[in-house]
Amino acid sequence: MGELFGLRRVAMMAALVAAGLVATSAANADTKLRVGKAVPEAFSFIPLDVGIQKGFFKKQGLEIESVAFQGDAKMQQAMAADGVDLALGSGPGLAFIMKGSPVKGICAMAGPPLLLVLTVRADGPKTIEELKGKKIGVSTRGSLTDWLAKETARRHLGGPNGVETVALGAAKSQIAALDRNDIQATVTDIGTALDLEKNGKGRILLRFNEIKDFHIHTIFATNKVIAAQPDALRGFIKGWLESIAFMRQNKAETVKIAGGIMQKDETISSRVYDELMPMFSDDCKFHDKAMAVLAKSFVELGILDKEPDPKALFTEQFLPK
Repeated sequence: MGELFGLRRVAMMAALVAAGLVATSAANADTKLRVGKAVPEAFSFIPLDVGIQKGFFKKQGLEIESVAFQGDAKMQQAMAADGVDLALGSGPGLAFIMKGSPVKGICAMAGPPLLLVLTVRADGPKTIEELKGKKIGVSTRGSLTDWLAKETARRHLGGPNGVETVALGAAKSQIAALDRNDIQATVTDIGTALDLEKNGKGRILLRFNEIKDFHIHTIFATNKVIAAQPDALRGFIKGWLESIAFMRQNKAETVKIAGGIMQKDETISSRVYDELMPMFSDDCKFHDKAMAVLAKSFVELGILDKEPDPKALFTEQFLPK
């Protein structure tokens, strides 16, 4: 009997030790966050890759799973379906909230729309006026690229209907359509445009740097994560801002990381870095004038019937104090 009691005691001790190890392992495990990118290749979202590779999110106790989409609309659908927890998207994507998307903006990550440019074929139009009545390729309807094309027509061609926008999805599809002359211009990222110029296949017709008050990009979080994991979101924002700070101080390493993601050579990646680093925010704060422009754009795009209260679209509760 004594021997049996001893065996039971040993078994009980082993079970307690195992339970302790499991508890310790769970306590030490990183919190997993699934983070979507509106498109896979844009320099705008490189801070996520920098933060992963340099361990800035890991330092905050986070394990990041990066998921790329083909446009804001599909990414917002994934958020609604609980496919991702956070998303790196466009400012105009905030309009989805008024359509019932269960998300909120938690970081105004970038300001003026420096990422995007209006690109034509090398033998294409020489002036904006020559695009009147022509077709411009965009990613999706109601997207940032769609708004920029129509805003250009509004500013230069007598109104938003001065051009016809054609939703073509990813940049590769737009470039193929441009090459076939199915469209006469495309709103694409500056890296792709510079690559086209280098290869003699395209030319930048217009930069959108005349648009000053704007939030080109926003970080979204689902309402579910906002309610259940506020500390994880605070940690994510800290990791994101540390990534931005690193990028500002370490051009060579950032260019190397970005080149692999964008699939561009070092010369192009270096030029993109110089063009786009100024647009990133160092504090993630939302600005009244920029939000007013966005609210107006929702109506101009036909997404909403009236301008929403911008303050209903975001929260700054996860930003560093």
